[in-house]
Amino acid sequence: MTPSGRVAAVIPARMASTRLPGKPLADIAGKPMIQWAWECASGARGVDDVVVATDSPRIVEAVERFGGRAMLTRADHASGTDRVAEVATRIDARIVINLQGDEPLLPMAALETLVSRFGEDRCPMGTMVTPLTDPAELANPARVKVVCRRDGRALYFSRLPIPCDRDGSGGYRYMKHLGVYIFRREFLLEFARIPPSPLEETERLEQLRALENGHEILVVPVEYDGQGVDTPDDLEAVRRLVDRRSGAGEPVRRRKERSRSHGHQQEG
Repeated sequence: MTPSGRVAAVIPARMASTRLPGKPLADIAGKPMIQWAWECASGARGVDDVVVATDSPRIVEAVERFGGRAMLTRADHASGTDRVAEVATRIDARIVINLQGDEPLLPMAALETLVSRFGEDRCPMGTMVTPLTDPAELANPARVKVVCRRDGRALYFSRLPIPCDRDGSGGYRYMKHLGVYIFRREFLLEFARIPPSPLEETERLEQLRALENGHEILVVPVEYDGQGVDTPDDLEAVRRLVDRRSGAGEPVRRRKERSRSHGHQQEG
């Protein structure tokens, strides 16, 4: 089900990433990383508009070179969602997706599932997760973990392994957060007016601002076997993955991959 009204995907991008400066323009198979995110959004069913939100004229120029649309924003935003909210005041959309550009291989089908599930729900915002299958990622603070209620609402997000498997049973199915959010426009603008919360500032996770202020977040599980990019090592891993898929004759972005549309995470 598609939400009523226009759906816009806004991709926040800045050059001053602390762990990987210039990340949006990093080359992956001959294209800047920001272009991979733009192509995912522009090809997804249910998305009516795609805009890159940036404080960098260099990024604007790069986006316009590949035929995309970009808007310059203020440079002092505390988070990507705050930057997206600025653009939301300047475009015609009732539903706004914050598509962070550091998941360059995100399948279009995953984004379509998020839009569809959000249209069936009443939550003010939503996000997506995928099973955490690599044990090394569990202890990696760059990989954000999430625990949910049985109805698919988020309980908490953390850079630490949550929940703690005290007895080492290995029975819990850990979930990894993907940097994609979807908002009803009115709530997005309200969210941007709320001061950063103590949990948000401690974990450096902006979604905790919503939870700490009593707002629900819909969590949508999807199938995704790509790689997020937060560090130079991550970037090299994505480049190797693209090369491997291309060499094997596989589609680099698996357009027809079906995402699971069930709305809750089950305990193993």
